[in-house]
Amino acid sequence: MGARGEVVLNAGERRVTVLFTNRALAKAETALGRNVMALLREASSSGFGMNDVAQLLQIGLDASRRENGEAQAVTLDDAYLVLDEIGYMDGMRAVIEALSAVMTFGGERDDRPPE
Repeated sequence: MGARGEVVLNAGERRVTVLFTNRALAKAETALGRNVMALLREASSSGFGMNDVAQLLQIGLDASRRENGEAQAVTLDDAYLVLDEIGYMDGMRAVIEALSAVMTFGGERDDRPPE
């Protein structure tokens, strides 16, 4: 499946998926104005602020939406509604878990020499 980090959350009466791929990471860099390594450092030290969590949720929810072929883009307001349902700490944990999974993806390596 490739480099991806996916977390399924129960948000009230519905289940939502936060998905990070390399493309979603690039969108996160642009939206937050920091590269992914800075985001991971921040996540491991002080965590993310409320707006950062909401923006990352929006990006991850929208990546899942695109993958599932849904037409309606996920807005920042949509992300805040999910955040209201799951709470700040669960939102932060979900985006950190998904970010970490895609960042640490190594693929399948074949260390055998070519024949």
